[in-house]
Amino acid sequence: MTETPPIRTVVIEREVAAPPEKIWRALTQQHLIEEWLMKSDFTPVKGRKFTFRNQPRPDVSVVVDCEVLHVEPNRTLSYSWEAFGLESVVTFTLEPTPAGTVIRMEQTGFRPDQDLAFRGARASWKQFMAALEKVVADLD
Repeated sequence: MTETPPIRTVVIEREVAAPPEKIWRALTQQHLIEEWLMKSDFTPVKGRKFTFRNQPRPDVSVVVDCEVLHVEPNRTLSYSWEAFGLESVVTFTLEPTPAGTVIRMEQTGFRPDQDLAFRGARASWKQFMAALEKVVADLD
């Protein structure tokens, strides 16, 4: 009997000096998502399919097919993330603290043969989360 290689997960966690409601807006409103992640036709409704799109260079187009898996306003948002052969799940969890909110982003589903995608996601999500924090800081 052979063992199945472990599925890897990228986790980024940080505390943000803002209430969960403010972070939720940045996670769920299209114009704000575009500021920190990518253009999308996202709507926070379970079962809703949507797409993230980006063109970082004229010769490169990024399309991520997604479906909303779980929505608990101001608490948890989860969606599938499929691109370039990767089938994964992205989950954001918001936990209120005395100083603001701990936001945890977890992307799971990286197979052992997807090391490049895993390393790329680890680097990209750090940048995305820093951009998210900036967007949240600028919200009224």
